[in-house]
Amino acid sequence: MSQCNAALLSDRAVVRVSGPAASSFLQGLITNDIDKAKPAGAIHAGLLTPQGKILFDFFVVPAGEGFLLEIAKAKAAELVQRLGFYRLRAEVEIAEDPVFAVAAAWGEPARLPDGALAYADPRLPALGERILLPAGTSLGNLGCTQAGEDEYHAHRIALGVPEGGRDYAFGDAFPHEAMFDQLAGVDFNKGCFVGQEVVSRMEHRGTARKRIVGVEGEGPLPPSGTDITAGGASIGTLGSVSGSSGLALLRLDRAEEAKAAGVPLRAGEVTVALRIPAWARLKAPAAAAS
Repeated sequence: MSQCNAALLSDRAVVRVSGPAASSFLQGLITNDIDKAKPAGAIHAGLLTPQGKILFDFFVVPAGEGFLLEIAKAKAAELVQRLGFYRLRAEVEIAEDPVFAVAAAWGEPARLPDGALAYADPRLPALGERILLPAGTSLGNLGCTQAGEDEYHAHRIALGVPEGGRDYAFGDAFPHEAMFDQLAGVDFNKGCFVGQEVVSRMEHRGTARKRIVGVEGEGPLPPSGTDITAGGASIGTLGSVSGSSGLALLRLDRAEEAKAAGVPLRAGEVTVALRIPAWARLKAPAAAAS
Protein backbone atom coordinates (compact mmCIF):
# COMPACT_ATOMS: atom_id res chain seq x y z
CA MET A 1 0.00 0.00 0.00
CA SER A 2 1.72 3.16 -1.20
CA GLN A 3 -0.34 5.99 0.23
CA CYS A 4 -1.10 7.10 3.76
CA ASN A 5 -4.74 6.74 4.83
CA ALA A 6 -6.12 8.15 8.06
CA ALA A 7 -9.48 7.97 9.79
CA LEU A 8 -10.75 9.71 12.90
CA LEU A 9 -12.18 7.12 15.30
CA SER A 10 -15.02 8.93 17.02
CA ASP A 11 -15.88 5.92 19.19
CA ARG A 12 -12.51 5.92 20.97
CA ALA A 13 -11.42 7.89 24.06
CA VAL A 14 -8.47 8.24 26.41
CA VAL A 15 -8.17 7.56 30.15
CA ARG A 16 -5.10 8.86 31.99
CA VAL A 17 -3.52 6.92 34.87
CA SER A 18 -0.77 8.98 36.51
CA GLY A 19 1.22 9.27 39.71
CA PRO A 20 4.24 7.65 41.35
CA ALA A 21 2.54 4.22 41.61
CA ALA A 22 0.95 4.19 38.14
CA SER A 23 3.24 1.50 36.75
CA SER A 24 3.00 -0.93 39.68
CA PHE A 25 -0.74 -0.29 39.97
CA LEU A 26 -1.45 -1.27 36.37
CA GLN A 27 1.07 -4.12 36.45
CA GLY A 28 -0.99 -5.95 39.07
CA LEU A 29 -4.23 -5.62 37.11
CA ILE A 30 -3.83 -5.86 33.34
CA THR A 31 -3.10 -8.84 31.11
CA ASN A 32 0.13 -7.53 29.60
CA ASP A 33 3.51 -6.53 31.03
CA ILE A 34 3.54 -2.78 31.69
CA ASP A 35 7.34 -2.78 31.37
CA LYS A 36 6.91 -3.44 27.63
CA ALA A 37 5.24 -0.03 27.21
CA LYS A 38 8.09 2.23 26.12
CA PRO A 39 8.29 5.86 24.90
CA ALA A 40 6.77 6.06 21.39
CA GLY A 41 5.47 2.54 21.95
CA ALA A 42 2.35 0.92 23.34
CA ILE A 43 1.00 -2.40 24.52
CA HIS A 44 -2.31 -4.11 23.86
CA ALA A 45 -3.95 -5.29 27.08
CA GLY A 46 -7.18 -5.96 28.88
CA LEU A 47 -8.70 -5.86 32.34
CA LEU A 48 -10.59 -9.05 33.17
CA THR A 49 -13.16 -10.30 35.63
CA PRO A 50 -11.83 -12.61 38.36
CA GLN A 51 -13.34 -15.41 36.23
CA GLY A 52 -11.02 -14.45 33.35
CA LYS A 53 -13.45 -12.71 30.98
CA ILE A 54 -12.65 -9.41 29.24
CA LEU A 55 -14.25 -6.35 30.81
CA PHE A 56 -12.15 -3.81 28.87
CA ASP A 57 -9.57 -3.90 26.10
CA PHE A 58 -7.25 -0.97 25.45
CA PHE A 59 -3.83 0.27 24.38
CA VAL A 60 -1.44 1.50 27.07
CA VAL A 61 0.81 4.41 26.05
CA PRO A 62 3.55 5.88 28.30
CA ALA A 63 2.99 9.59 28.90
CA GLY A 64 4.90 11.64 31.47
CA GLU A 65 4.56 10.22 34.98
CA GLY A 66 1.98 7.69 33.94
CA PHE A 67 0.09 6.22 31.02
CA LEU A 68 -2.71 6.94 28.57
CA LEU A 69 -5.19 4.14 28.01
CA GLU A 70 -6.90 4.32 24.62
CA ILE A 71 -10.27 2.61 24.95
CA ALA A 72 -13.77 2.42 23.48
CA LYS A 73 -15.49 5.70 24.38
CA ALA A 74 -18.57 3.86 25.65
CA LYS A 75 -16.39 2.06 28.22
CA ALA A 76 -14.17 4.94 29.39
CA ALA A 77 -16.23 6.10 32.38
CA GLU A 78 -16.75 2.50 33.48
CA LEU A 79 -12.99 1.85 33.29
CA VAL A 80 -12.30 4.90 35.47
CA GLN A 81 -14.78 3.57 38.01
CA ARG A 82 -13.34 0.04 37.91
CA LEU A 83 -9.76 1.20 38.32
CA GLY A 84 -10.90 3.39 41.20
CA PHE A 85 -12.29 0.27 42.86
CA TYR A 86 -8.79 -1.27 42.79
CA ARG A 87 -6.92 1.92 43.72
CA LEU A 88 -7.19 1.66 47.52
CA ARG A 89 -4.20 3.64 48.88
CA ALA A 90 -2.11 3.57 45.70
CA GLU A 91 -0.60 6.93 44.70
CA VAL A 92 -2.39 7.19 41.38
CA GLU A 93 -4.85 9.54 39.72
CA ILE A 94 -7.39 8.14 37.27
CA ALA A 95 -9.54 10.26 34.96
CA GLU A 96 -10.83 10.57 31.43
CA ASP A 97 -8.60 12.85 29.36
CA PRO A 98 -10.58 14.94 26.84
CA VAL A 99 -7.45 16.56 25.43
CA PHE A 100 -6.99 13.93 22.71
CA ALA A 101 -8.94 12.66 19.74
CA VAL A 102 -8.01 9.23 18.37
CA ALA A 103 -7.07 8.49 14.75
CA ALA A 104 -5.80 5.44 12.88
CA ALA A 105 -3.36 5.72 9.97
CA TRP A 106 -2.22 2.95 7.65
CA GLY A 107 -0.09 2.64 4.53
CA GLU A 108 2.76 5.13 4.38
CA PRO A 109 3.71 6.87 7.68
CA ALA A 110 1.65 9.90 8.65
CA ARG A 111 3.08 13.37 9.28
CA LEU A 112 2.92 14.00 13.02
CA PRO A 113 1.65 17.46 14.08
CA ASP A 114 2.91 19.21 17.23
CA GLY A 115 1.53 17.74 20.44
CA ALA A 116 0.38 14.48 18.86
CA LEU A 117 1.39 11.05 20.12
CA ALA A 118 1.81 8.21 17.64
CA TYR A 119 2.49 4.54 18.19
CA ALA A 120 2.43 1.42 16.06
CA ASP A 121 -0.71 -0.62 16.62
CA PRO A 122 0.73 -3.25 18.98
CA ARG A 123 -1.61 -6.01 17.78
CA LEU A 124 -0.35 -6.32 14.20
CA PRO A 125 2.11 -4.16 12.20
CA ALA A 126 -0.10 -4.19 9.09
CA LEU A 127 -2.80 -2.27 11.02
CA GLY A 128 -0.54 0.80 10.93
CA GLU A 129 -0.41 3.55 13.56
CA ARG A 130 -2.70 4.94 16.21
CA ILE A 131 -2.39 8.69 16.70
CA LEU A 132 -3.62 10.75 19.65
CA LEU A 133 -4.36 14.20 18.24
CA PRO A 134 -4.56 17.29 20.47
CA ALA A 135 -7.99 18.88 20.55
CA GLY A 136 -8.48 21.22 17.61
CA THR A 137 -5.96 19.44 15.37
CA SER A 138 -7.36 18.59 11.96
CA LEU A 139 -7.04 15.12 10.49
CA GLY A 140 -5.70 16.87 7.39
CA ASN A 141 -2.56 17.82 9.37
CA LEU A 142 -1.41 14.20 9.07
CA GLY A 143 -0.77 14.58 5.34
CA CYS A 144 -2.85 11.49 4.58
CA THR A 145 -5.83 10.71 2.41
CA GLN A 146 -8.79 11.14 4.74
CA ALA A 147 -10.80 7.95 5.15
CA GLY A 148 -14.02 7.17 6.96
CA GLU A 149 -14.34 4.93 9.99
CA ASP A 150 -15.95 2.27 7.79
CA GLU A 151 -12.79 2.19 5.66
CA TYR A 152 -10.65 1.68 8.75
CA HIS A 153 -12.85 -1.17 9.92
CA ALA A 154 -12.80 -2.73 6.45
CA HIS A 155 -8.99 -2.66 6.70
CA ARG A 156 -9.12 -4.25 10.16
CA ILE A 157 -11.62 -6.91 9.09
CA ALA A 158 -9.52 -7.79 6.03
CA LEU A 159 -6.59 -8.42 8.39
CA GLY A 160 -8.77 -10.56 10.68
CA VAL A 161 -8.24 -8.46 13.82
CA PRO A 162 -11.17 -8.36 16.29
CA GLU A 163 -12.29 -5.41 18.39
CA GLY A 164 -14.11 -5.47 21.70
CA GLY A 165 -17.76 -4.48 21.57
CA ARG A 166 -17.91 -5.28 17.85
CA ASP A 167 -16.66 -8.86 17.64
CA TYR A 168 -17.19 -10.01 21.20
CA ALA A 169 -19.31 -8.78 24.09
CA PHE A 170 -17.47 -7.30 27.06
CA GLY A 171 -17.85 -9.50 30.11
CA ASP A 172 -18.63 -12.56 27.99
CA ALA A 173 -15.39 -13.59 26.21
CA PHE A 174 -12.08 -15.03 27.34
CA PRO A 175 -8.81 -13.51 26.04
CA HIS A 176 -8.06 -16.60 23.95
CA GLU A 177 -11.44 -16.31 22.23
CA ALA A 178 -10.63 -12.68 21.32
CA MET A 179 -7.15 -13.75 20.09
CA PHE A 180 -5.29 -11.84 22.82
CA ASP A 181 -2.78 -14.68 22.97
CA GLN A 182 -1.94 -14.19 19.28
CA LEU A 183 -2.23 -10.41 19.05
CA ALA A 184 0.24 -9.52 21.83
CA GLY A 185 -2.51 -8.85 24.36
CA VAL A 186 -1.44 -11.13 27.20
CA ASP A 187 1.90 -11.98 28.80
CA PHE A 188 1.88 -15.44 30.36
CA ASN A 189 5.20 -14.85 32.17
CA LYS A 190 4.53 -11.50 33.90
CA GLY A 191 2.98 -12.91 37.07
CA CYS A 192 -0.36 -12.16 38.63
CA PHE A 193 -3.15 -10.08 37.12
CA VAL A 194 -6.90 -10.17 37.61
CA GLY A 195 -8.22 -13.43 36.13
CA GLN A 196 -4.69 -14.76 35.53
CA GLU A 197 -5.28 -18.28 36.86
CA VAL A 198 -8.13 -18.98 34.44
CA VAL A 199 -6.28 -17.54 31.44
CA SER A 200 -3.08 -19.46 32.24
CA ARG A 201 -5.03 -22.69 32.63
CA MET A 202 -6.65 -22.21 29.23
CA GLU A 203 -3.23 -21.58 27.70
CA HIS A 204 -1.52 -24.60 29.20
CA ARG A 205 -4.39 -27.01 28.67
CA GLY A 206 -5.30 -25.73 25.23
CA THR A 207 -8.98 -25.58 26.16
CA ALA A 208 -10.04 -22.55 24.07
CA ARG A 209 -12.79 -23.97 21.87
CA LYS A 210 -14.04 -20.68 20.45
CA ARG A 211 -12.01 -18.22 18.36
CA ILE A 212 -12.71 -15.08 16.36
CA VAL A 213 -11.77 -15.76 12.74
CA GLY A 214 -12.57 -14.30 9.34
CA VAL A 215 -15.52 -15.37 7.22
CA GLU A 216 -16.19 -14.74 3.53
CA GLY A 217 -19.73 -14.84 2.21
CA GLU A 218 -20.88 -15.85 -1.23
CA GLY A 219 -22.77 -12.55 -1.13
CA PRO A 220 -23.12 -9.58 1.23
CA LEU A 221 -23.19 -10.70 4.84
CA PRO A 222 -26.16 -10.07 7.14
CA PRO A 223 -25.92 -7.77 10.19
CA SER A 224 -23.63 -8.33 13.16
CA GLY A 225 -25.17 -10.67 15.70
CA THR A 226 -26.49 -13.14 13.11
CA ASP A 227 -25.92 -16.78 14.04
CA ILE A 228 -23.39 -18.83 12.09
CA THR A 229 -24.99 -22.25 11.58
CA ALA A 230 -23.99 -25.70 10.38
CA GLY A 231 -26.88 -27.95 9.44
CA GLY A 232 -29.26 -25.61 11.23
CA ALA A 233 -27.33 -25.71 14.53
CA SER A 234 -25.66 -22.51 15.78
CA ILE A 235 -21.88 -22.76 16.08
CA GLY A 236 -21.10 -19.06 16.50
CA THR A 237 -22.02 -15.44 15.96
CA LEU A 238 -21.17 -12.92 13.26
CA GLY A 239 -19.32 -9.83 14.46
CA SER A 240 -17.92 -6.98 12.34
CA VAL A 241 -19.08 -6.92 8.72
CA SER A 242 -17.78 -5.16 5.60
CA GLY A 243 -19.63 -6.25 2.48
CA SER A 244 -19.05 -9.97 2.02
CA SER A 245 -16.18 -10.05 4.56
CA GLY A 246 -16.58 -10.34 8.29
CA LEU A 247 -15.34 -11.71 11.58
CA ALA A 248 -17.14 -14.32 13.64
CA LEU A 249 -16.75 -15.93 17.07
CA LEU A 250 -16.97 -19.64 16.27
CA ARG A 251 -16.58 -23.11 17.72
CA LEU A 252 -13.77 -24.19 15.42
CA ASP A 253 -14.14 -27.85 16.38
CA ARG A 254 -17.75 -27.82 15.19
CA ALA A 255 -16.76 -26.00 12.01
CA GLU A 256 -14.20 -28.73 11.36
CA GLU A 257 -16.82 -31.42 11.95
CA ALA A 258 -19.14 -29.67 9.48
CA LYS A 259 -16.40 -29.51 6.87
CA ALA A 260 -15.64 -33.22 7.28
CA ALA A 261 -19.33 -34.03 6.85
CA GLY A 262 -19.69 -31.75 3.82
CA VAL A 263 -22.14 -29.47 5.65
CA PRO A 264 -21.92 -25.81 4.59
CA LEU A 265 -21.68 -22.96 7.07
CA ARG A 266 -24.22 -20.16 6.78
CA ALA A 267 -24.70 -16.69 8.20
CA GLY A 268 -28.45 -16.31 7.90
CA GLU A 269 -29.13 -17.34 4.31
CA VAL A 270 -25.58 -16.61 3.08
CA THR A 271 -23.12 -19.48 2.68
CA VAL A 272 -19.75 -18.61 4.20
CA ALA A 273 -16.24 -20.00 4.24
CA LEU A 274 -13.74 -19.50 7.03
CA ARG A 275 -10.72 -17.29 6.42
CA ILE A 276 -7.94 -17.93 8.90
CA PRO A 277 -5.50 -14.96 8.76
CA ALA A 278 -1.87 -15.68 8.04
CA TRP A 279 -0.74 -14.36 11.44
CA ALA A 280 -3.00 -16.78 13.38
CA ARG A 281 -1.36 -19.91 14.68
CA LEU A 282 -4.50 -21.96 14.21
CA LYS A 283 -5.49 -24.92 12.13
CA ALA A 284 -7.88 -23.78 9.38
CA PRO A 285 -10.82 -26.20 9.57
CA ALA A 286 -12.75 -24.95 6.56
CA ALA A 287 -10.27 -23.13 4.32
CA ALA A 288 -6.59 -22.82 3.70
CA ALA A 289 -4.81 -20.05 5.60
CA SER A 290 -4.73 -16.80 3.65
